[in-house]
Amino acid sequence: TACVSYLNTAKYADTIEGKPVGLYVLKNKEGACAAITNYGGRLVSLVVPDEANKPTDVVVGFTNVQDYVHSSEPYFGALIGRVGNRIAKGKFTLDGKTYNLFTNNGPNTLHGGKKGYQDVVWDASQTNDSTLLLKYLSRDGEEGFPGNLNITVQYTLTANNALKIDYFATTDQKTVVNLTNHAFFNLNGEGSGTINNHLLQINADRYTPVDTTLIPTGQLEPVAGTPFDFRQPTAIGKRIDTVNNQQLKNGRGYDHNFVLDSANSSGLHQAAMVTGDQSGIVMKVYTTEPGLQFYGGNFMQGKNTFKNGTKDDFRTAFCLETQHFPDAPNQKKFPSIVLEPGQE
Repeated sequence: TACVSYLNTAKYADTIEGKPVGLYVLKNKEGACAAITNYGGRLVSLVVPDEANKPTDVVVGFTNVQDYVHSSEPYFGALIGRVGNRIAKGKFTLDGKTYNLFTNNGPNTLHGGKKGYQDVVWDASQTNDSTLLLKYLSRDGEEGFPGNLNITVQYTLTANNALKIDYFATTDQKTVVNLTNHAFFNLNGEGSGTINNHLLQINADRYTPVDTTLIPTGQLEPVAGTPFDFRQPTAIGKRIDTVNNQQLKNGRGYDHNFVLDSANSSGLHQAAMVTGDQSGIVMKVYTTEPGLQFYGGNFMQGKNTFKNGTKDDFRTAFCLETQHFPDAPNQKKFPSIVLEPGQE
């Protein structure tokens, strides 16, 4: 298939922290395929047909595992946890006890701390062409979080070109959990230039404004009349440099959590839809989560080289991270991310 032909799986055969690392390829009869490494549970490649039926890799990634280990942007394609997004000042309180975390993002903790799940080797098992199971035991006290957390993540490539990610977690002690995936997308193909002409629709009437360190203020603000109104398909870059918008200045562009209209519903709901302006590829995002972090690649600096030889230049990929809201452990009005023993 197109995805294996230009990805050398041998370059992913490695040992990290004494555990074997490899590249696992999922494929379907439509010619789509996904490549995942168990180093960080990362989505390395996702090849789907464009409107002219040309195989197109819509996920940015690297040709070998060591490039991920040494990347200046640690989150490409990765599974994120124990708590995705930011925790203010690296601390939270649970049942009267305060937990102190490593601050790796200014004054705050981002994506699990110093060594989040993007840097661990997951136990992988692939039973068929379409499914990969990844398991990880995040031990009590790891990165400052309480409880032994048993995590299983299942990647599935379906017959109709959907990539499905199911997350399961159980704990032996009350803890906080917010798992997500940090794939960076360019629907015109990896390294094909700006994502600002992609059309984006987000099914959210409100978003969570942030302070200058990207911690939510606690308010849920209407998107109406702001550059955050993506209720109708809109070019990502159309309003990105609105100079008088302090919110966009705070995030250097879009790096904000949207309050999904389906936040109080159960089951999968459509959160977003993106269309590649050159490829015609349409991606729909469905989730059970209440929030969606839209990140427009504002911190990409052209320091890393992708699979096809291009660089990770400014705003050449975007992320749509389905999640609970940032800083949820410290914001009582936000949906809770507390997990109790006996719950999954």
